[in-house]
Amino acid sequence: MATKKGLGKGIFALFSDMEEEESAILTQEDKEIVETPVPVKSESTADGITQVSVYMIDPNPDQPRKTFEEGPLKELSESIKIHGVIQPLVVTPTQGNRYMIIAGERRFRAARQAGLETLPVIVRDYNPRQIKEIALIENLQREDLNPIEAALAIKQLMDHYDCTQETVATRIGKSRSAVTNILRLLSLAPPVVELVRQGKLSSGHARTLVVVDDVDTQVKFANQAADGKLTVRDLEKLVRKYLNPEKYAKNKTETQSVELRGLINDMQHVLATKVRAIGNDTKGRIYIDYYTRDDLDRLREYMDILAKNSDR
Repeated sequence: MATKKGLGKGIFALFSDMEEEESAILTQEDKEIVETPVPVKSESTADGITQVSVYMIDPNPDQPRKTFEEGPLKELSESIKIHGVIQPLVVTPTQGNRYMIIAGERRFRAARQAGLETLPVIVRDYNPRQIKEIALIENLQREDLNPIEAALAIKQLMDHYDCTQETVATRIGKSRSAVTNILRLLSLAPPVVELVRQGKLSSGHARTLVVVDDVDTQVKFANQAADGKLTVRDLEKLVRKYLNPEKYAKNKTETQSVELRGLINDMQHVLATKVRAIGNDTKGRIYIDYYTRDDLDRLREYMDILAKNSDR
C-alpha cells in the first residue's frame, strides 16, 4: 500500500509536462458507446506507450474538474485530426480489461470527437486512494482550474487525507497564503459561489467580498461587479465604504461648504447632541445621535414644536 509520502516528487515529474485536463459527465450516447463490447486494441512500444481502443477507456468519476469549454475542446479536436495525440494519456487498469483515465480526459474527449479509434496511453497500477489523490493534485497544478473547483479539491485533500494547508501548498507548488485565499472562497454565500463557478465573477472580486458578513449585501455587491461591471479596485473601494462608514463620512465632511458646516454646528448646539452630515449643499444625509431616553424625549419635544409652527 503506497503512502502519501510516495506521491510527492515522482508524481509531479510524471505530470509536469501534460496539458490541461478537463472532466465531463458521460452523455447517454457516450454510455452506449462505452458499453459496446469492442475488443481491446493494444500494441506496446519500447517506450512503454500502448495503443488502446477508445471504447475501452472510461473517465474518472472522481475527477475534480467538472466543467470545460466546448470551444477550446473543438480546437484541440481539429488539431488532433491533423497531428494526432502527441501526449499519451495516463490510465489505470479496471475490471473487464478496461482502463480509467488518471490524466488526459480532455485529450480523450477531443480524440473521440476527431474520430480516433485508438489512443496512446501509459498504463500505471494505482490503488483507489492514489487515484483520487493524484487526480486532485494533478488538477490543482493547472492554472486555469475553476477557483471553486480548486477550493473544493483542496478541502477534499485536507478532509479525506488529513492534510494541512502547509502540506497541500507544498504538494501543489503554491504558497500557503495562496491556499488560504482560495479556501476562503468557500465561505461566500451560495449565489456568489455560483457566480465564480460560472466565470461571471473573478476570484479577485470574490476574495474582496469574503469580509462582508451580511449575505444580502455580499450578494448585492457581487451582482454589481459580475461580468466585469466593476474592477477589483472599484469593488474594494465599495467594500471599504461599507465597512467604514464613519471614515467615509469624515472624508465627505472635508468637502462641505462653510454654510453646511455652520448648520450642523447650530443643530448640535440647539439639540445638545451629536449631529453629522454626509453629502454637500445639494444632496446628502443628516444623522442625529441620541444616547439616553432623555435625549430622545428632548428631540421629540423639538419635533412637536416644529409641527405646531408648521400648522400656523
